[in-house]
Amino acid sequence: MNQPISITAISSISPLGKTTKSIWNTYLNDSHCFTEKDDVLVATFPKELKADIEQLRQSNIKYKSLDNSVLYAMFASRQAIKNAGWKPTDNFGINIGSSRGATALFETYHEEFLRNKKAEILTSPTTTLGNISSWVAHDLLTQGPEISHSITCSTALHAMLNGIAWINSGMCDKFLVGGSEAPLTAFTIAQMQALKIYSRANCHSERSEKSHFPNQALNPNKTENTMILGEGAAMACLESGVHKNALAKIIGVGYATEILEHNASLSTNAMCFQRSMTMALGDLNPNEIDVIVTHTPGTIKGDQAEINAISTIFCNKIPSLTTNKWKIGHSLGASGLLSIEMAVLMLQHQKFISVPYLKTEAPKHIKHILVNAVGFGGNAVSILLSK
Repeated sequence: MNQPISITAISSISPLGKTTKSIWNTYLNDSHCFTEKDDVLVATFPKELKADIEQLRQSNIKYKSLDNSVLYAMFASRQAIKNAGWKPTDNFGINIGSSRGATALFETYHEEFLRNKKAEILTSPTTTLGNISSWVAHDLLTQGPEISHSITCSTALHAMLNGIAWINSGMCDKFLVGGSEAPLTAFTIAQMQALKIYSRANCHSERSEKSHFPNQALNPNKTENTMILGEGAAMACLESGVHKNALAKIIGVGYATEILEHNASLSTNAMCFQRSMTMALGDLNPNEIDVIVTHTPGTIKGDQAEINAISTIFCNKIPSLTTNKWKIGHSLGASGLLSIEMAVLMLQHQKFISVPYLKTEAPKHIKHILVNAVGFGGNAVSILLSK
């Protein structure tokens, strides 16, 4: 890091809600946000938020043909720059990514193609991953650079890396970064089920009692894979230097990619995480890390690999570990920024959000939090935040 980067605003929409107050209050309870859809568990938006997204869709004739992944990004981005006090004339950059992109729209268009042997006119421009940042820029009337990308589940944190790189280069002093995901479609869920990583729990099973948590993220003792998909979008406003109104500072970043052992898995000891966390720590003593917000999606091998990596790097003192995936599921490309938001809230409130089925000692104070994300292919990112 050439200099600290300030996070001057964060906005998200997820099963937790849309306002900072509602999101924090939902984190404070021990209930998960999963409901059943077509015999599988998913984490979806509250009814009020769904109505807000539909209102956005109907507000402009051009928006009616857009996928939810784009609308989610637009909705969250509007609130983020409002919170930061940015204006379109600030010419800030935009980097918003997505793992899957326009899932629902692509599936609809493909079904119509199979049926009619002809593609709809807007199929290509509305299903490309590049349209997310472009539409957000159009909606916000900005003039700065815009980037869209997909690096699977570490997409949002790679967007943060890009924003930091642009700011440190001197080419831009403000960047809107984040991720957006609308993966609750039949084909997307089927892909995860084909990998045998999706939770088999449902609302009618004995395991769905109040005491049960169908996603067992971070639990090293689970005996089956328990990943559940959730939808969401989260954006952060980054500015160079240290600002009085900053929610938190980014004081370290790390990234790494390891040689593939399997198309969807990490190595046993997650060497990519070991390298990314070490890079993010820099000269900081590992003992000074108070909390790690883990990626841990709820799979046996993936969760254990990250735990192994943490145990290796923090061999003298393991920080307090937590995750939000037991509560809101895995929002793929947006998940890393939702983890950043959770970390920022813990820094602000000086309260550790634990995982209810794990015994974790809460830190006495919270100054440094490390946030991890990784995607298919072992592309890990670690972001170090400070109060």
